[in-house]
Amino acid sequence: MDAPAFPARWKVSAPELIAETFSSRIWKVRREDGSPAVVKALKPFDDVADELRGEHFLAWRRGEGAVRLLGRDGHSMLLEYAGERMLSHVLAEDGDDAATSIAADVMVKLFSPGKDPFPREFQPLRERYASLFRKAAADRDEAVASIYVEAAAIADRLLDNPHDIRPLHGDLHHENILHGPRGWLAIDPKGILGDPGFDAANMFYNAPGHDEICSDPERIAQMAEVFARTLGQTPASILDHAFAWGCLSSSWHHEGKNEKDETRELSIAAAVRSVRAHF
Repeated sequence: MDAPAFPARWKVSAPELIAETFSSRIWKVRREDGSPAVVKALKPFDDVADELRGEHFLAWRRGEGAVRLLGRDGHSMLLEYAGERMLSHVLAEDGDDAATSIAADVMVKLFSPGKDPFPREFQPLRERYASLFRKAAADRDEAVASIYVEAAAIADRLLDNPHDIRPLHGDLHHENILHGPRGWLAIDPKGILGDPGFDAANMFYNAPGHDEICSDPERIAQMAEVFARTLGQTPASILDHAFAWGCLSSSWHHEGKNEKDETRELSIAAAVRSVRAHF
């Protein structure tokens, strides 16, 4: 595949396509000083606004806890090279506790005060939950007392009474935290504004190659304790966020007619709900 024409002002060369997703192509390039960087070239797709909000998040974060945004041109971004070792590698090699501890350290940096006002482009967290609220409303209309109805009520309560409101990564998980020259950094943010508990929630559901641990009550409880200390919240609150997030993710899969992943997420959400009953 031919590389795109990068802006001359970026002074990059030797492009190597290292990843391609439904939303973007990722090129590793060499900067003028010989150091590596990444170009993320967005494709035209329905949710491109998510990626563009992420660009604003990186610009606002200025490299604290996340990769640096080095340049932008239309729907392409020049980014700091974050390395190749993902947090999922730590999970596989050193165990879940080690990976969770690193994730907590990254959260501390991501939620540290920024130097600038919040960009107006961030998406309010309530908007992020639109799919869950639609699914719950449809179930209520059909008089179905589903897990979606329960989760929507919890999400509504969390949104009405946030512990704090900060810029959020929006998609923090084991494959979006990488280790490189500056240590562990987050990549691919979505740019959300809301309670930091939302960013802890995805971690409960993401354990590449280790699905069995996601429903382990001991793991769920321990992760809730760690993230509660990290974010200054209660384990119960973190578990509420995790339950609501899992059902939100399930609602996305439901809309996409992906029954397999919807069932998986709902199963983990039910396990989180069971652990929450003990807090």
